Amino acid sequence: MKQIIYNQTGEEVKKVELPAEFFGLEMNKDLVHQVLVTQTANARKVIAHTKDRGERRGGGRKPWKQKGTGRARHGSIRSPIWRGGGISFGPTKERVFSKKINKKMKQKALFMTLSSKIKDEEMVLLDKLELKENKTKLMIGILNNLKDKLKKDFKKGVLIVLPKTDLSITRASNNISKTKTIRADSLNVLDILTYKYLLMLEDGIEVIKKTYTK
Repeated sequence: MKQIIYNQTGEEVKKVELPAEFFGLEMNKDLVHQVLVTQTANARKVIAHTKDRGERRGGGRKPWKQKGTGRARHGSIRSPIWRGGGISFGPTKERVFSKKINKKMKQKALFMTLSSKIKDEEMVLLDKLELKENKTKLMIGILNNLKDKLKKDFKKGVLIVLPKTDLSITRASNNISKTKTIRADSLNVLDILTYKYLLMLEDGIEVIKKTYTK
């Protein structure tokens, strides 16, 4: 499987052979969906929390004696049927949304999404990406060059895959709408599916090999 390598002006530089075990798999939508659900569930934070009668302040004294008042029996003013009392069956912070999934399944789903980007011609490989300054204007100029030369609509989202941390590129991309930078060893199914186009540096392929190959 050969793929064209471009420079940051959109000109063809060379062709490289991509490893079929990463970029030549058939899509299994059920597996990818399972991994996606697991990832989003594990990223979910429990925010809503209601207090039950044990967490409400006060209510230690019995409001009135058990018998002889003509009123209903009560043991605490923090009972759920009292105003200001605890909440029954409300959401609590003890809820657990995390899910577990096999590591091999997670990796295979990642390779399937990478393969789908190649198959749908939504992945662009660059030999290098360099900025003289960490200016958003310079980064927008590079994306416009690639968009015009390769006829890609980057307004639908671009995920820039870097072989290592590059603060100048990251800072220059932060203010661009629907654009995100990520390291090749941190690739995940959610980010790949969120952004339509994948802009990967050539060295990122080697990082993927080292990260996911024993």
